[in-house]
Amino acid sequence: MTDDIIGAGLPQEIIGAALPQEIIGAALPRVEGPLKVTGHARYTADHHYPDMLVAVPVCATVAVGSVRHVDCNAARGMPGVHAILTRESIGNIARLPEKSRLKIDEKVPPLQDDEVRYYGQFVALVLADTFEQARDGARAVRVDYAAAAPDVRMAMTPDGEPEVATERGDPEAAYDGAAVQVDETWCTPIETHNPMELHATVARWEGDRLTVHETTQAVVNHRGVLAAMLQVPEERVRVVTTHLGGGFGGKLWPWTHSLLAAQAARVAGRPVKLVVTRQMMFRNVGHRTNTQQRIRLAAGADGRLVSLRHDFIHHDSRAGVSEESCGEATGYLYATPNLRVTAATCRRDLGVNTAMRGPGVVPGMFALESAMNELADRLAMDPLALRLVNDTARDESKDVPFSSRHLRECLELGAERFGWARRDPAIGAMRDGDTILGWGMASATWPGTRTKAQVSLSLHDDGTVRVRSATQDIGTGTYTVLAQMAAHETGVDIARVSVEIGDTDLPPGPTSGGSMATASLVPAVAMAARHAIRQLLDVAGRLEEGGEPRFAGGRVTPGGLAFGEVLRRAGVERVEGQGISKGSAADPRAKEVSIRSFGAHFVEVAWQPAMARLAVRRVVSVIDGGKIVNARTARNQIEGAVQMGVGMALFEETHYDARYGSPVNGNLADYLVVTHADAPAVDVTFLDYPDQALNEYGARGVGEIGLVGVAPAITAAVYHATGKRIRSLPVKIEDLLG
Repeated sequence: MTDDIIGAGLPQEIIGAALPQEIIGAALPRVEGPLKVTGHARYTADHHYPDMLVAVPVCATVAVGSVRHVDCNAARGMPGVHAILTRESIGNIARLPEKSRLKIDEKVPPLQDDEVRYYGQFVALVLADTFEQARDGARAVRVDYAAAAPDVRMAMTPDGEPEVATERGDPEAAYDGAAVQVDETWCTPIETHNPMELHATVARWEGDRLTVHETTQAVVNHRGVLAAMLQVPEERVRVVTTHLGGGFGGKLWPWTHSLLAAQAARVAGRPVKLVVTRQMMFRNVGHRTNTQQRIRLAAGADGRLVSLRHDFIHHDSRAGVSEESCGEATGYLYATPNLRVTAATCRRDLGVNTAMRGPGVVPGMFALESAMNELADRLAMDPLALRLVNDTARDESKDVPFSSRHLRECLELGAERFGWARRDPAIGAMRDGDTILGWGMASATWPGTRTKAQVSLSLHDDGTVRVRSATQDIGTGTYTVLAQMAAHETGVDIARVSVEIGDTDLPPGPTSGGSMATASLVPAVAMAARHAIRQLLDVAGRLEEGGEPRFAGGRVTPGGLAFGEVLRRAGVERVEGQGISKGSAADPRAKEVSIRSFGAHFVEVAWQPAMARLAVRRVVSVIDGGKIVNARTARNQIEGAVQMGVGMALFEETHYDARYGSPVNGNLADYLVVTHADAPAVDVTFLDYPDQALNEYGARGVGEIGLVGVAPAITAAVYHATGKRIRSLPVKIEDLLG
C-alpha cells in the first residue's frame, strides 16, 4: 500500500466539523484505568498454561573467564526438575547480523560459547514444575570456572582516539582569548533500572508457531529479533504485551532471558515461563552507563558564549556495544560560533549498557547545564539571564531554523511561577527558620522524532469505533491517547472507542521509546480514519440517491443518520481504513528545520546542617512539547520524570565489587531510590505551540524531557545553599559537611 492510496482522505468540507477540538488536549482519565485498579489487567507474568514449565537461570559467579564444566547431577534428581539446559543441550541460537535493522543490546547469544563476560551471565537454565523447584535446582547446579580478575573501575581513559561528533569554528583559539572560562569535569554513575514489573517471558510453541508474552517496549522489533536468532520465519512468531509495568528504556530491546525461554519451550515441547529476579535486574537487563565529561566554556564579559568544547567518555561491555550520546544537545542548545563535541568509549567487565529515560541527553545535560551555572557565577550573572542572552532561533549544528522553539518563554514563565526574582544570589543567604534554602535552575531539551507506524481504524454497525496497532502502552497512556485520536477523527464519544494494541498480529506500530510513539501514531490514525470514512460514505451513497453524503459528528448527512445505522441498513458489519505514517527521517521537511522540544526546571532544596539533612522541596517545570494530546497523562510523565531526576541527583548509584565484578547494592534494600518521603511538590505547565512540522496535530513526545535538566538544577540549588560544588553524582551528605 502506498501513501497515496491510504492517505487519499476526504476533502475537509466533506468531513465537516466532526472533530470536537476539546478532545485533543483534554485531561482525560486512562481508559484502561478500571482494569488496573480492579486487578483485571494482565501483565506478562500473569499468563499461565496448564502444562507450563518454569525456568530459572544459573548465573555466573565470576565476571571474566570461561566455563570449564557444568555439573547437573545433583539438580537432575531433585523433585519437579524436568531438564537442565546448557551449551550442549540448548540448541543453536544465532547471532543477529551486524547490519540488521533490528535492535538488541547484548550481541552475544546466550549459552552459545563457554566465555563469561560479566558477573551473573546466564550459564545454564533449569526447567521445573514450579518456581521454587526450578530455583532450588539452579542452586544445586555446580559450575567450574577458569576465572580472571575483572576490571570494573569507574574512572576511564579512552580505548582509542575520540571521535568528533559535531564541530564548527575554532574553539581552541576562541577559548584562549575569552574573558571568562570554565574548564571542569563532571561524572555520572551507573544507574540501574528498577521498574515495579520484573522482566518476564512466557513462551509457547504450537507446531512451528511461537507465541511469546513479553515485557517489551517494542513488540514488532522483539518479534523480528526472536525470528532471526531462533531462525523462524517472522510470520510464525507472535509477541504480545498487553500491559507493561514500567519500562524507562530498559525494556526497549530483547534480552537473553527471552531467547532462552523461547528456545527452552521448543526443546521441552511445553510452554515455559521465565521471570528474572530483582538481583538479575542489576546484572542481566542493562543499565545506564557511567560517564566522564570534560566541558570547556568561554564567554565574553556580556555572557555571550564564544567557545564550547564537550569531550565525553562512557563504558562499553564486552558483550555488546552501546552509544550514550552525551553531546547530542550540546551542538544546538545555545548560540556559539565555535564548538566541538567528541565521544569515546572504554571497555569494562560489566553487563551491557542500555537506554535509560533520556539516554545521552540526560547525563550530557547534567554536565552542560552545570557548566553554564558555573559560568554564570564566574560572570557574577544571573543563570537565567545567561541562558536568555545565549538563546537562538537557529540550530547551529545543522544550520537550519528550529521548527518551533520557545525556550525563552519556558525560562521566563518558569521563573515567574517559581518566584525567581526573589532569589538572593549570596551563598546560604536564603532561610526558612533554621533551614537554609537553595535555588537552582536549568534548561531542558529533547529531539522531536516520528518513526514508521501503521494503524487500522474500523467503524462498526453497533456505532463503535475500533483502532488497532502493534504498538504498546508502557504506562504512559497510549491506550488513552489513541482513543482520543480516534474520537477526534470520527466525532464519536470516546466511550464508544476501543483500542487494541500490544500484539504483533496487528498492523506494525512504533516503539515506545524516545518520546516518539504518540507523534508517530497521529498521522497514521488520521489516514486510517479518512479511509474508513470514505468507505462509509460510499456505502451511504448506495442507499441514498441525490446529493453527496457528508460525515460530521459521527453522522451521515443528508438524513443525519448515525454511521452505525447507515451500516445496518446496508447490511455491512463494518468498514475499515488503513493508515501509514512515514518516519521523519524520510520526510524532506525534516531536513529543512530542526524539530526539538524545550523546557526549564526551577528547584528549591532545603539544607539543615545541624542534622545533615538535604531534601528537594519543590520543582517548577515549564515544557514546550508541542500540542499536548492528554494533559493528565502528559503531566504524569513530567511529574514522574522529575522524581527520577531527584533520584539521579541525590540517591542512585550502582556499586561493584572490584574483586568479583558483582553489584554490591544489587537489591532494593541497598539501591536507593526516591520514596514518597523524598518526593518534592511538582508544578508543571505546558506551553501550547503545536509543531506541525512533525505531524498534523503538532504533537511531540514528553516522556524524556521531564528528566533532562533536573539533576543540574538540583546541584545548582545545593551550591546556592551550601557553597559546595558537586560535579560527581549522586550528591553525598559527606560532600556537604566541613
